[in-house]
Amino acid sequence: MKHIPRKRFGQHFLADRGIIDSIVDAINPQPGDHMVEIGPGLAALTQPLVERLGHLTVVELDRDLAVRLRQHPQLTVVESDVLKVDFTQFPLAQAATDSGATAPKKLRVVGNLPYNISTPILFHLLDAVAVVQDQHFMLQKEVIDRMVARPSTAAYGRLSVMLQWRYAMENVLFVPPESFDPPPRVDSAVVRMVPHVDPAAVPVALLSEIVQVAFSQRRKIMRHTLGKWLTEKAYVGVFDTQRRAEEVPVAEYVALALALAVAAP
Repeated sequence: MKHIPRKRFGQHFLADRGIIDSIVDAINPQPGDHMVEIGPGLAALTQPLVERLGHLTVVELDRDLAVRLRQHPQLTVVESDVLKVDFTQFPLAQAATDSGATAPKKLRVVGNLPYNISTPILFHLLDAVAVVQDQHFMLQKEVIDRMVARPSTAAYGRLSVMLQWRYAMENVLFVPPESFDPPPRVDSAVVRMVPHVDPAAVPVALLSEIVQVAFSQRRKIMRHTLGKWLTEKAYVGVFDTQRRAEEVPVAEYVALALALAVAAP
């Protein structure tokens, strides 16, 4: 029975075999990797992944699709809203070390993310970054442009800062609308996200608040936004607010958050 895509789930199913093969090659799954796929849908990406992996865990919200997926003997199906899934609770696979001992292998997370909740999913996964080896996601190209944007560009914003603080990111593949059924009204792309090995240990909520205030009126000089906020916090350090938010590199936002965290009573 043909599955009809559901608009409320933002379903657009990948159907281009050439694009699918290119995505799998970019992910480069290896036997024994513990991989979790978000939104497997009709298993267009799932099947070639599991053929290389041997086993795959999938997170699927659509009940009808979850029933289909459970018929596959090499899949573990988690039927849930991905925003309610605690990725830190997935058991980590074990890998042999040079000494003969075993060490946990971190999760590899992949998926064709629903466009309507892609940003919340990215922020949700920040909570689990410590157990993640890498992430490969297909997203709206405009979102990926923002994720990888450099300072002093129109695409650079809150999403850029919050993700680049924690990941090295790369736009690895363009995916046109005709690669999907039904075709979305936007271009798509695939992003690779690799967690930084030793990121600055800043309080996530504090960094998020700083960046949100800074970009709240991005056309204005920050003295009108972040400058006032810093005064309210009685911040006595040095931070140039005679700039627009988009002119400030990620490292400076992180340094400011660290300084405020240290100064906090």
